[in-house]
Order: sequence, then C-alpha cells, then structure tokens
Amino acid sequence: MTGPQAAMLGRRLHLNHGPIDIIAEAFGEPAQVRRAYERATDRFSTILEELVRELPELRSPVEGQPRDLAGHVAQKMEAATNPFFPEFITPMAAVAGAVADEILRHMLQGNRLSKAYVNNGGDSAIWLGNGETMKLAIAGTGNGFKDRIAIESNDNVRGVATSGWRGRSFSLGIADAVTVLAATAAQADAAATIIANAVDLPNHPAVKRAPAASLQPDSDLRGKLVTVSVGHLALHEVDAALESGLRKADGLRRAGLIAGAALYLDGQKRLTQNFRHQSQIEKTATPPMPQKLAGCR
Repeated sequence: MTGPQAAMLGRRLHLNHGPIDIIAEAFGEPAQVRRAYERATDRFSTILEELVRELPELRSPVEGQPRDLAGHVAQKMEAATNPFFPEFITPMAAVAGAVADEILRHMLQGNRLSKAYVNNGGDSAIWLGNGETMKLAIAGTGNGFKDRIAIESNDNVRGVATSGWRGRSFSLGIADAVTVLAATAAQADAAATIIANAVDLPNHPAVKRAPAASLQPDSDLRGKLVTVSVGHLALHEVDAALESGLRKADGLRRAGLIAGAALYLDGQKRLTQNFRHQSQIEKTATPPMPQKLAGCR
C-alpha cells in the first residue's frame, strides 16, 4: 500500500490512503483556502496509522462506556457508537464520519472560511458560515443522484451520512439507502448504520445473506449475517421494512441523537417526523459522481 496521497482536483482537495478516500472543498479568501488545505493534508498524513494501531479495539463491540483508546479519532468513533449499546455496533461504524470530522476540524483551525465540506467516501462533515447553504446529492435511492438535501447555517446539522446494503460497507438490513443528518459526521455515520440495519424483513426468502467474515475475513461484523442481494418484494413488504426502520429513526430523533433521516427501499421513501428538510429534498438532474453521497456545494 502506498503512503498518504494529496492532489488538487480543480478547487477541491483529494486525499487518499488505503481505504480512505476524501474529497474536501473550502470556500473563502484564496489564502485562507490554501492554509485550510495545507492543514488538512498535514493532519491526514498520520490518521490511518493511528487507527491501525487500535484496530482490534475498534473492531470490538462497544460496551456502553469509554475504553482506554489513545487516538482522538478513535475516541470520537467510540463516543458516536456507545449511545447505541446494548445493540450490536462497533466503533468502526463511525470511522468514515469521524475521519471527515477530524479533517474538517483542522481545516477550520485559524482560518476564516465561509463554508467547507469533507466528503469521506460519501459521509460528509460540513461547516457553514452565517447565511450559507449546502446541498448534498444522495446516491443509492433508486433515483440516480437526483435526491438532494439542503443544509442551512442555522440548522443543528454538521454531519450527513448514508448507509445501506448497496453501499461500500456491509449492512444487516435491506435498505437501499438511509441518509442521516446529525450534529457531527461520526454521529450521522453510526446512526445511519443502526437505522439501515432496522430496515429489514427477517427470514424473507427473497433476501440473501452471508456471514460477514466469509466475504471479508477481517470484518468487524465477524459471523453476523449481512445482506448480499434483495429480490422481488411486494409493496406491503417494502412498507413493513421501511416502517420498521422509521420507528428506529424516530426513536433516535426523539432521543436527540439525530436531526432527521430519509429512508429508501425499492423506490419508496420515508422521512422522520418533523423532518424540517422534507421540503428541501429536491428532484434535480445532476451528473453521476463516484461517492454514495456526493455533489456538496
């Protein structure tokens, strides 16, 4: 594996190291943007190494209380997943979001930016100055990249993440996509995992599953059965699966763990109660992009 790589893609910064693939963009005075990218690149250089040192602990299920983790990102991963104990979840469920949060935190240090985002494989940390807005396109919904969510500066949302069985990571459920809005990307990442797991039809013959370890030997899910394909579902079955996930999502919203969620399965959609972004989910044609959550602007 090559070491950390950094390159400019027009206005955007591309950071890559092993499984971590980040697109970041800052908006503001050119000198401020340049310093933000320099800080992001410097911080990125050691993140994967730090995570690898604590990988056995990060792949172990949370225990509901802090463990003796040394790294700042590792601690944030555990803090984002601990509230879901005693459900099965490991800190790895928040790794993409926690890394995005950390890179954004360093981009903002000592810099005056109007807005910025860090998109880590589809899980995004965002910063918005007063009066700023950012739109994010959601993939995996069955509508290409036409579904969009708008975040405003006065929202208590600085993280957006998407999970589902079609994504990069394994899922115990059958959601095509679950997009979660939360205070941080790490919190959104963890919650999206939990909600996507809850969109399910246990023992349904059209749903094919396999032990995670049989597909990826070092998976933190080990022997858990993960979804590998979903066949034809009747409309009432789609409704039942989505309602199961929606109950979980609304419970997390009432508990203050998320700001809202949008759940997608087989062309159907559910939104959490009082989802203030409901009117802002648009249907706007946009070119396909490689991330599962992409097109921040």
